[in-house]
Amino acid sequence: MDLADVIEGAEVQRVTGPAHTSIRGIVCDSRKATAGSLFFALPGAKADGMVFAGEAISRGAIGVASPHPRPAGIASSVAWVELAPGKERRGLANASANFYGKPAAALKLIGVTGTNGKTTTSYLVNSVLQAAGFTTGLVGTTGYRSPKGDREAPNTTPESLDLQQFFAEIRDAGGTHAVLEASSHALAMDRLWGCHFAVATFTNLTRDHLDYHKTFENYFAAKQRLFEGTAGASAPDTAVLNADDPYAARLEGLAGRTLTYGLKGAPDMLAKKPTMSLGGLEFTAQTPAGNIAVRSKLVGRVNVYNILAAIGAGVALGIPLGAIESGIADVGQVPGRFEKIDEGQPFLVVVDYAHTDDALRNLIGMARELSGSGRIVTLFGAGGERDRTKRPLMGEAAGALSDLVVLTSDNPRGEDPLRIINDVVVGLQKANAKYRIEPDREKAITIALEEAQSGDIVLLAGKGHETYQVLQDRTIEFDDREKARAILRRIVGRHDAVDSRSNR
Repeated sequence: MDLADVIEGAEVQRVTGPAHTSIRGIVCDSRKATAGSLFFALPGAKADGMVFAGEAISRGAIGVASPHPRPAGIASSVAWVELAPGKERRGLANASANFYGKPAAALKLIGVTGTNGKTTTSYLVNSVLQAAGFTTGLVGTTGYRSPKGDREAPNTTPESLDLQQFFAEIRDAGGTHAVLEASSHALAMDRLWGCHFAVATFTNLTRDHLDYHKTFENYFAAKQRLFEGTAGASAPDTAVLNADDPYAARLEGLAGRTLTYGLKGAPDMLAKKPTMSLGGLEFTAQTPAGNIAVRSKLVGRVNVYNILAAIGAGVALGIPLGAIESGIADVGQVPGRFEKIDEGQPFLVVVDYAHTDDALRNLIGMARELSGSGRIVTLFGAGGERDRTKRPLMGEAAGALSDLVVLTSDNPRGEDPLRIINDVVVGLQKANAKYRIEPDREKAITIALEEAQSGDIVLLAGKGHETYQVLQDRTIEFDDREKARAILRRIVGRHDAVDSRSNR
């Protein structure tokens, strides 16, 4: 594709060097540059891509796009595309869409944003679409799914270059719809620039990611961008909003149409008399299109909201009620979201991704609703190099609602795990909690599981679907689910051996 066609609409200030060279690929990682590629040298959190322009050229890049003027020493055969400062990521998004033939325009996009519930809601919406006979793609925290297969997710919402390539893959495989978790980072960083959404869904808003956004109002503003239109594109056709969340009112009227859902008042999607058990959920959902009998294997009040959000998206897209009902029923387990681990133990073990104070509060509250007279044992940690101010809040939430907290490490990254733990302990002490500390997460899981008695619920929170742990000097394989299964097998085996001897 000609360079001029690739950068059309990319807010370019000037091009020096060959203006009509043929571009064979776009990269924003110099290590991936190949012959004929255009390298986007973007400012990053730790380094400016300008530092790697020479490496990209040495690997075959014939053009560089950057918000910086052309430096001395760049060969005249290399095209230098000077982007408008501060708008360079929009330039990448536009160029990527151009290069792949504007694939988003060929798909109906459904975006899901909010603090909690994005992944489960996205799974439900995707299932509803598939039950209606559509070929879909799914982009989110637990992975990226296309008709051509699945892959791991380095980010909840990928960089615009990867996203446009993924859209093209879905389109070229005959796909018609794509469901995306729209993270606040992605919205603030223009990864979704120029993408028009058929439906934008809002789950809820609670404290998170203030290490990046700095203020809660900035965090909300990033979410709001999805409903205003991801700039460069018009506002969504329909917004589906959680009417029980106070921030929903500020999003009403931004999209072409608004549908609301909730458990109180008179929203468009209302759950009537939900019954909840460890076996799942049952309720009637009243909608503008008619009533839906919901039967779901998902558990807890939070999933009533997630299901209503998915129903709202289905109604907004005009999907038949029978397909919505079937799609909801087909979702049995979302990885790392209240995922039950059963090795024959006499107590319930759940792995969940909850990693904020509100998410912990919801998780433990859900467990308390389902536990009967059993105790709640909660294991969690806080991530390193992330918002320190939420750590004592997490400790207070877990400590106030649990019978025992086992405090451990999550992904400490470059921070001292004990410093992170000390930040959390402030909240535990404020709640007068009973707690134990074990920085080694595998040992901590062992403590939590060995502490449990018949009828208790053990919550292993924070990492959910993750299969790794990020330490200061390395990343190791670590999956809470697999660790718990192995430890439980030892515990159950030990108890079985004792029972066998006592029965001789």
